[in-house]
Amino acid sequence: MGSSQKAWELENSVKLVDPHRDGLYSYDEAEQKAVGAQQPWKKDPHHFKNIRISAVALLKMVMHARSGGSIEVMGLMQGKIVGDTFVVSDAFRLPVEGTETRVNAGNSANEYMVNYLELCRQSGRLDNAVGWYHSHPGYGCWLSGIDVDTEITYQSYNEPFCAVVIDPDRTISAGKVEIGAFRTYPKEYQPPASGADDGYQTIPLAKIEDFGAHASRYYSLEVSHYKSTLDTHLLELLWNKYWVTTLSQSPLFTNRDYGTKQMLDLGEKIKQVEKSIRAIASRGPQRMGGKDTQLDKVIRDSNKIASEEITGLLASDVKAKLFNSVGAMTVHQHDQVKT
Repeated sequence: MGSSQKAWELENSVKLVDPHRDGLYSYDEAEQKAVGAQQPWKKDPHHFKNIRISAVALLKMVMHARSGGSIEVMGLMQGKIVGDTFVVSDAFRLPVEGTETRVNAGNSANEYMVNYLELCRQSGRLDNAVGWYHSHPGYGCWLSGIDVDTEITYQSYNEPFCAVVIDPDRTISAGKVEIGAFRTYPKEYQPPASGADDGYQTIPLAKIEDFGAHASRYYSLEVSHYKSTLDTHLLELLWNKYWVTTLSQSPLFTNRDYGTKQMLDLGEKIKQVEKSIRAIASRGPQRMGGKDTQLDKVIRDSNKIASEEITGLLASDVKAKLFNSVGAMTVHQHDQVKT
């Protein structure tokens, strides 16, 4: 179990920082008030560039996202601001019932959030709410139109604030947490034109329109993770639950619906690319030159799906050999005792 936890930490680049003083967990209220008074993010829409998430907060968010299945879930993150970086020390879930396509906090969730933070302060935990997280089961880490509006509202009344998205299905398939962090631009701000393909993501056809329609209204933050000596025991307790759940499940069976949808979506994309290639070819051979971006993305999608399926098969094979051999040894030892 210890080696599996270390492998998870390596896969997600969780680093031990400041082991003697645990500096990222200290909270200076006066310093945070000074940051709030200066408001450097109002002068520069790109002021925030990074987010550092503690291993405990990351694991809590992943477990919450996985518990929702195909339904979107939502929670809040606590921490502080250090320069151009959000430092997330903890996370807690909100009592929000989402759907398969959307989730946003209502009055009851907002009331719960206020009461929770007030109780935290009364118990001596002064960390502010610095962001919200929610899940995108099976369709990647980005902000939909509703997500953008939610983040704009939070940034209007609770600055500084950021949005984090976790894809639990892709996390199970890839074995690494699929996560993204974002900030929205002010309404009056016009972002500079970006390239045609700044970052690759596998987006289902049903979501591509929503993804493209709002992509220019927000930008991504660089995500990194950390842990400290203070949260080692809590991390071990959380890991025990996470590890047992992960070990008892097969990615191929747990994510069967996700895998099926991925392949069906890939088939539709291949049909679209085929139509596009035929249309270009009908205009003459001189039109066929250059790189086909759509075809390249479809190839990358297919390679990604194949890689995830192979990883799932290998995991299932290892578990079968490990536990079947243990069962066989137990039966053999029992027979020896009887004889």
